[in-house]
Amino acid sequence: MKRALIAFICIVSQIANGQSELKNVEKTLQNYIKGSSYNELEILKSAFADNATLYLTTKSGFKRYTPEEYAGFFKNKAKGEFNGRVGKVLAIDIVKDIATAKVEIAGPERKWVYIDLFLLKKVEKSWEIISKTATRVDDNE
Repeated sequence: MKRALIAFICIVSQIANGQSELKNVEKTLQNYIKGSSYNELEILKSAFADNATLYLTTKSGFKRYTPEEYAGFFKNKAKGEFNGRVGKVLAIDIVKDIATAKVEIAGPERKWVYIDLFLLKKVEKSWEIISKTATRVDDNE
């Protein structure tokens, strides 16, 4: 009976820890979504590790960006004003101190839709995006 209780406590503890980590990864992703949806550059940059790499396809082809360069896409827009980008976390998978995430980004009013894929790493006590790529999935390309 005592062993069963100890096993149960261990399982509950692992589940609680897993839920806590899930919330922490979600918080980082929400910083990315909020920062890019409301032109909040500091919030946006806080989601990324300083040395993160972003791999994006632009009109001029496939390019690699830093978090600073990516945040620059939003610098000429009114800070705090909603720019039409709507984000939704579709999936998160955590293995110890690494995670993957899939996020849908749509805007304005779903005229374009992207799927963003993220790699995240737990650094000290917080989660940071270390890599991002995206592809357009709507029919309006």
